[in-house]
Amino acid sequence: MQMSYAIRCAFYQLLLAALMLVAMLQLLYLSLLSGLHGQEEQDQYFEFFPPSPRSVDQVKAQLRTALASGGVLDASGDYRVYRGLLKTTMDPNDVILVTHASVDNLLHLSGLLERWEGPLSVSVFAASKEEAQLATVLAYALSSHCPDMRARVAMHLVCPSRYEAAVPDPREPGEFALLRSCQEVFDKLARVAQPGINYALGTNVSYPNNLLRNLAREGANYALVIDVDMVPSEGLWRGLREMLDQSNQWGGTALVVPAFEIRRARRMPMSKTELLQLYQVGEVRPFYYGLCTPCQAPTNYSRWVNLPEESLLRPAYVVPWQDPWEPFYVAGGKVPTFDERFRQYGFNRISQACELHVAGFDFEVLNEGFLVHKGFKEALKFHPQKEVENQHNKILYRQFKQELKAKYPNSPRRC
Repeated sequence: MQMSYAIRCAFYQLLLAALMLVAMLQLLYLSLLSGLHGQEEQDQYFEFFPPSPRSVDQVKAQLRTALASGGVLDASGDYRVYRGLLKTTMDPNDVILVTHASVDNLLHLSGLLERWEGPLSVSVFAASKEEAQLATVLAYALSSHCPDMRARVAMHLVCPSRYEAAVPDPREPGEFALLRSCQEVFDKLARVAQPGINYALGTNVSYPNNLLRNLAREGANYALVIDVDMVPSEGLWRGLREMLDQSNQWGGTALVVPAFEIRRARRMPMSKTELLQLYQVGEVRPFYYGLCTPCQAPTNYSRWVNLPEESLLRPAYVVPWQDPWEPFYVAGGKVPTFDERFRQYGFNRISQACELHVAGFDFEVLNEGFLVHKGFKEALKFHPQKEVENQHNKILYRQFKQELKAKYPNSPRRC
């Protein structure tokens, strides 16, 4: 009897243990199923509301830091400067593409990023408080959705000193906050912008082109300073890096990149072969051909177009500087800054090329690389105040050349 009772107790204990094991397995199954369901819910959530990558958060923090500084006034006190809205790590031996633009003309950045494979630095001018706000929104939108912007672009902001830029309110960007891709940002910018000549602002504010150039060039060794509506030839950055890396003989040399302008910018030539085909039928011509032929003539385009085709980028011939030549060039070392007294139209680049010559730099024209401006430059396309501005800067240029004699008393060169 006692043995039968003991057997029954053991049986019930075994049955209870088995039931407990089944219950635990069911709980484990339900837990796993719940976890999988939760993961599905999480995946669906992030599909519609993707998390911000850490790099984007860093961009936002950098933007806030730059704007919170309140900016600094330039030497004239007329402009407020915000450095480093966007920052990028740059190799000190790299070649940086430097440019400047009004807010509306920022849409040209897309083409520059496609052609130029290296770092790019841009200074943006906002003529009004509203434009300054739009510039900060664009900086965040472009860097958030364009990986190339985060990786390769430094951006600075300049506005009249009476205005201050502010950190974008999340409610302010409006439709920009709904954009999900880099192309959408540029498409949206194209719809809201009114691109045109940087200095035709329609305000009583002067476009500070040389201040913008100097700001974007800060910290660079070798740099190519261009207008934002120009496009470099395919592989120019790569060719320059290879050439500069192979030799250190380029100190004191300005490597001239021939500049052209194209009638229609639907398809920009990528290679010299494509450029020459368009050149022969009149669709491409030397830059400033219809506006200021002497400003580019020393480049010697007839010689350049007849150079034998080569695979490697190199200097092809030396050209002595002549007034009023204003070449686009790559140079490193102690390159003179642009004189910031020159604003709006006229002599702003000629003055810097003149000082480069007096400072002892030689000019050598590259064989294969080139720049193309979108559209022909025509006198009729300039705004009515152009002649007044040009006359003012012409007088300033005469004064500037006299100042160079005192600045470089031992130089045998004069403008």
